[in-house]
Amino acid sequence: MLGRSNSVKVKGWISTTMPSDLCSVLIKNGGFPASQVGGAMFKKDISRYFRVKPGTKVKLDYFSASEGGPKAFRKLDKKELKEAVEKMLEKNIAELAEAQQLLYANDVYSLLLVFQAVDAAGKDSMIKHVMSGINPQGCQVFSFKQPSAEELDHNFLWRYYKALPERGRIGIFNRSHYEEVLVVKVHKELLLKQKLPPAEFDRQFWKDRYDDINNFEKHLARNGTIILKFFLNVSKEEQKKRFLKRLDDPSKSWKFSAADIAERSAWKDYRRVFEEAFTETSTKWAPWYIIPSDHKWLAHAVVASIITKSIESLKLKNPEVTEEQKKRLAEARKSLENEK
Repeated sequence: MLGRSNSVKVKGWISTTMPSDLCSVLIKNGGFPASQVGGAMFKKDISRYFRVKPGTKVKLDYFSASEGGPKAFRKLDKKELKEAVEKMLEKNIAELAEAQQLLYANDVYSLLLVFQAVDAAGKDSMIKHVMSGINPQGCQVFSFKQPSAEELDHNFLWRYYKALPERGRIGIFNRSHYEEVLVVKVHKELLLKQKLPPAEFDRQFWKDRYDDINNFEKHLARNGTIILKFFLNVSKEEQKKRFLKRLDDPSKSWKFSAADIAERSAWKDYRRVFEEAFTETSTKWAPWYIIPSDHKWLAHAVVASIITKSIESLKLKNPEVTEEQKKRLAEARKSLENEK
C-alpha cells in the first residue's frame, strides 16, 4: 500500500515527494535519471505500491491522487517523464495482447477487471486506452446502471453473476457489485426498492453484504477467475476541472448531468464508504488497487502494467498438440498440397 509521502534526495535527483517505501527502493538502487524513470517503474511488478494489503484499515487521505506523476517527480522534466511512461504503456498494451491470446488458447482461466470511482475519474478512457490492443472477441464490457424490475426481484448479486466472463475471456465491470455497498450505502433509500426481508440497515447488515461479496469473489477465484479491482483515485479539484471542461466542450456536454453536482456534494460520504469497502473486501484472492488518477497517462500505464503482470504470473503456454492432432494436421497439409 502506498505510504505517506516523504521528501528525499537521491543520487542524480533533486528533492521530490513520493511514497516512503518507493523512496527506499530508489535510495537502495542509487536513484536513476529522468530518462529512465518509466523503465525503472514499470520493468518489474509495481503492483505492491498500489495494492491494499488485506486487513489494512484504509484512509484515502494517505493516497495521493497524483503521486507518482508530476507531483512525485515535480523537479524532473515533465515531458521526459510522460514520454517514458507512455512508451511503457505502449509496451504493456502489446504484451497484454499476447497475454490475452494465451488466456484464450488455454481456456482455463478468465480475468475480471473491476473499475470503481467517482464521476469524471476516467473509467471510460481507462478501458478505451488500456484495452485498445486486445481482440474484442475475447473481451466484454458491462456498465451497470440502475437495476431493472427483473433484477430487483433477485438477490443483489444476481445481475453480476450473469455478466461474468467465460473461461479464456476478459470481463470488465465499469462500476460493479460494489455499487451495492457504495451508492446504496450513501443513499439508503435505495434499499427500500430491493424488496428485502425486514431488517435494520445497521453495521451488521453491511458486514453481511461485505461477507457476501467476499464469498462471491472467493468462489470465482477458486474456479479460475483472476479478479483485479481498481479504484481510480481522483482529487476533488481535478474532478471540478473535468466537470468544467465537459460543460465548456459541446462534444462532451452530454456526459454531464445535474445529478453529478448532487453526488459531488456527498464527496465526504463517498470517501468514507469507499474506505470501508476497501478495508473489508481487499483480499488475497481479489485485491483492491488504489490508482492515482489526476494524470490519466500515469493511471493508464500503472493499470496496464498490473493487468499484464497478473496474466503473465500464470505462466501460460500455448497448448501442446497431441500425437492424434499432429496426425490430423499432417493429413490436412497433405490434402491441401495435393489440391489441383
